[in-house]
Amino acid sequence: MKDAVGQPVDKERPYLLLLLAGIGLFGCLSMIGGTIAAQIVVPGHDWIADTISDLGAGEWEIIMDVALYGFAAGLFAMALAASHAHLGGIGWSAGVMSLAILGALVVMVGARNEYGDNDSDGVVIHIYLVYGLGLLFLVAPLGMAAGFGRHHPGARWALIGLAVAWAVAAPLFLMAPTTIDGLAERVLGLIAVGMVAVMTWVFWQRGRDARRI
Repeated sequence: MKDAVGQPVDKERPYLLLLLAGIGLFGCLSMIGGTIAAQIVVPGHDWIADTISDLGAGEWEIIMDVALYGFAAGLFAMALAASHAHLGGIGWSAGVMSLAILGALVVMVGARNEYGDNDSDGVVIHIYLVYGLGLLFLVAPLGMAAGFGRHHPGARWALIGLAVAWAVAAPLFLMAPTTIDGLAERVLGLIAVGMVAVMTWVFWQRGRDARRI
């Protein structure tokens, strides 16, 4: 069966994958760049003791909010790319759904401006969002690792390694004293960005390969 332009319907679309990979890369750069920029302009911010969440509240919250929205766009893009280039079974499908939900959760983190800081203006849901992020950033890479491994074994092991690192670091962050929880949260952020970066690289490569066919 062919589509309206005469291509097989089961063929991966190269420019769609390249575009989505580009958005994924933008999301990674947005998160890293926004975090660095915010902690530079926010007065008195201690990147070891003060969390990224602290940057999302106050006078300069727009910087961190935009960074989070950019990262959410990257997560949505990876969900779309993974749905288009479906490489696995039920585990892969679970990963696709996890990525999409993660994008929504990150948007909610940025939009709510509720960080469990005893602010009584509205319902504090930040802790529940944190639990959701903690679970789904484990489900997504583990569910999709086998699918990536069929054609991209390096990506499989990278995702498994990042998932293990996440499984170790996430509980430690929840138990970390306030003197170092900013550093612990940044480590988790880098792990999450690393997961998206690995997926971005794979879908970029698949887009380039599909263009040559």
